[in-house]
Amino acid sequence: MSFSELAKQRYSVRAYKSDPIPAEILEKILDAARLAPTAANRQPFQIIVIKTEGREEELRRIYNREWFTQAPLILCAVGTPQKAWVRYDDANYTSVDVAIAMDHLILQATDLGLGTCWIAAFNPETAREILGLPNSVEPVVFTPLGYPADEPKEKERKPLADLVRYEQW
Repeated sequence: MSFSELAKQRYSVRAYKSDPIPAEILEKILDAARLAPTAANRQPFQIIVIKTEGREEELRRIYNREWFTQAPLILCAVGTPQKAWVRYDDANYTSVDVAIAMDHLILQATDLGLGTCWIAAFNPETAREILGLPNSVEPVVFTPLGYPADEPKEKERKPLADLVRYEQW
């Protein structure tokens, strides 16, 4: 499928089948994150793969939506700020790099017929506790990963003219 078709096909899935994800499919999805560009190629992130079966109640403490734990897996992208590239004005690029890696992962999942939903509105303290994250690691984003059990809704997007400027503000 072309990139344009893939970008149009991706949507935020909020209902999942419990069907398992074959290991080779999961590896392709995770490898897409590894291949993502990052500032100075530092790759200041890791992906935590979490099986949901039997942990639904505990995981819903991180993000309290039933569909969050319907998929067989949840992925958490974490950043390691101390390993990230820092611009001359002290802007740390961890969050940018994690976002790029997660976007690659999500698009690869879509291309392979799986669904995801970018979740930033989670409880970071609970995520730290449940995932055993050290203080030096920042949870940035979660997504369920599974086969969709819903249909995409029409996407509302601003016109391109509202989003692009040429030469100056």
